[in-house]
Amino acid sequence: MKVGLIIIGDEILSGKRQDKHMSSFIQLLAARGMQLDWAKYLADDPAQITEHLRQAFASGDLVISCGGIGATPDDHTRQAAAAALGAELVLHPEAKELIWQRITQMAQEQGQASPDPEAGDTLRRLQMGVFPAGAEIIPNPFNKIPGFSVGTVYFVPGFPVMAHPMMAWVLDERHADLHRTVGLQERSLIVQGAMEASLTPLMEAVEAQFAGIKVFSLPSVDHPQWGRHIELGVKGAPEQMEAAYAALKTGVLDFGAVISTEMVR
Repeated sequence: MKVGLIIIGDEILSGKRQDKHMSSFIQLLAARGMQLDWAKYLADDPAQITEHLRQAFASGDLVISCGGIGATPDDHTRQAAAAALGAELVLHPEAKELIWQRITQMAQEQGQASPDPEAGDTLRRLQMGVFPAGAEIIPNPFNKIPGFSVGTVYFVPGFPVMAHPMMAWVLDERHADLHRTVGLQERSLIVQGAMEASLTPLMEAVEAQFAGIKVFSLPSVDHPQWGRHIELGVKGAPEQMEAAYAALKTGVLDFGAVISTEMVR
C-alpha cells in the first residue's frame, strides 16, 4: 500500500501560509518505519478536488487529505468527497454528538446559557459533521470536531495543531500493520570531480543489479562546505543496502572521482 498526502487550500498556493503538513507527516511516517510515496497541493476548487479524490479512492492507497472540511463557503472537501463517491451527504450521528458537546463546552466557558440546538450558529456548526454516507469519524483531541474517512482515504482539518495528532491516530489505529521496526535506509557519498552524466551508467547498473534499491543523485553548484558536488546515494530495504552501497562506492572510486564524506540516514 502506497501512502499519499493531499493538501488543499488557496492560502498555501498563494504563499499566504506555509505548508506544515508534509514535513510533519513525513516525520510521523518515518517514526513508524514508513515513507511518503506521493503528495499533491490543490486549490479550493470543487471540480479539481473531486477529480483528485476520485483518483485517491480508486487507488487503494493510504491517503490523508488536509483542509477544506469546515462549513464556510470556501470549504469544499466534504462535498467533493461525496461527489467523487457518488454518495449522499448526511449528518453523522456520532459527529453530531461530538460537535454538540463542543458547542455546550464553549457556551459554559463563556458563561452563557445553554445553547439553542436550533439556533443558526448551532446548525452551521453541525454542518461540519455532514459527511458522505457510510463515512467513519476520526477523533480530534484538540476540540472534538471530528474528521472522517471512507475506506483508506482520511480527511483532517487544515489546522496543524488538529491535523497532526489525527494523522498519528490514523497510522496507529487504522494501519499499525504497515509499521516497520526498521524502515528504509539511505546511504550516500559526497562526490567531487565528476558530472552526473558521467555517473549515470553506474547508477543504472546498481539499480539493475539490486532489485528494490533506488539510486539518487542530488547535484549542487554552490554548497558552503563542498562547493560543486554531487550527493550520490542508494536507498531501500536494510538487507540490501550494504552490497548496493559498496557497489556504488567502488564504481565512483574506479571512475576516479573524489569522495569527500559518507552519510547514513
